[in-house]
Amino acid sequence: MSNSSSITEFILLAFADTRELQLLHFWLFLAVYLAALLGNGLIITTIACDHHLHTPMYFFLLIRSLLDLGSISTTVTKAMANSLWNTRDISYLGCAAQVFLFSFWLGAECCLLTVMAYDRYVAICKPLHYGTLLGSRACVHMAAAAWATGFLNAVLHTANTFSLPLCRGSAVDQFFCEIPQILKLSCSDAYLREVGFIVVSVCLVFGCFVFIVVSYIEIFRAVLRIPSEQGRHKAFSTCFPHLAVVSLFLSTVMFAHLKLPSLSSPVLDLVVAVLYSVLPPVVNPLIYSMRNQELKDALRKLARWIVFH
Repeated sequence: MSNSSSITEFILLAFADTRELQLLHFWLFLAVYLAALLGNGLIITTIACDHHLHTPMYFFLLIRSLLDLGSISTTVTKAMANSLWNTRDISYLGCAAQVFLFSFWLGAECCLLTVMAYDRYVAICKPLHYGTLLGSRACVHMAAAAWATGFLNAVLHTANTFSLPLCRGSAVDQFFCEIPQILKLSCSDAYLREVGFIVVSVCLVFGCFVFIVVSYIEIFRAVLRIPSEQGRHKAFSTCFPHLAVVSLFLSTVMFAHLKLPSLSSPVLDLVVAVLYSVLPPVVNPLIYSMRNQELKDALRKLARWIVFH
């Protein structure tokens, strides 16, 4: 039996036992990581360089891309290094840093998605007050509140997780340090803290979910009252990417952390972890750029500028 004071490193889940498959996983993760860097990097650069996109909606989208880059860098880079160097270990402090950073990105992202729903609500339901309710100072304050909430969420969950006595070994059944998997290593008398972790997570996610749902109910009611079909299409085109991203994010996060123990298995846990930690940062740039004509036009202008200069 071991406890948290004697643990100096954790053992992460290996994707494969053979060297060939380990290298295959490295190249696959590298391709996914580069795709996320390229997609989100293009969105950040395009929004920053095109003054036509200096609006609240694109300001929040830029921050969202930064969060996606931080999230995927926290998990995938260590998994790539382990696959390349044929290791499975991560130091105790490295694991704590991974838990803190990933909790921070997830918490901030959940709040930012809520802020983006509010942005769409004001733009469609209260267009005459858009400049007042979402001025530059208000946008900065809302973005700062999302980051601050993510920070507090990360401090709470990291302190809670690593203050537990860990007496069931140091093998984490995941390719990164995920809180539910670390909690499985805690002693049986620590269940109250596990319940507290679940309650806090549910309150944050559920509160954001309710606000987003109520906002979009009002948005859809307002859009259906727009007389022109072109106007309705334009309004829906600005909402669809956000709805798709929210659905992907909330469904995978809630299933990963709130699924019944009877549904848990190593393979399922791994697939769900990839879905909510790796897939969104890669897919989100495609979702936002496919249905947003302004962003597509700005990307084309940026591409032409790069080619001719």
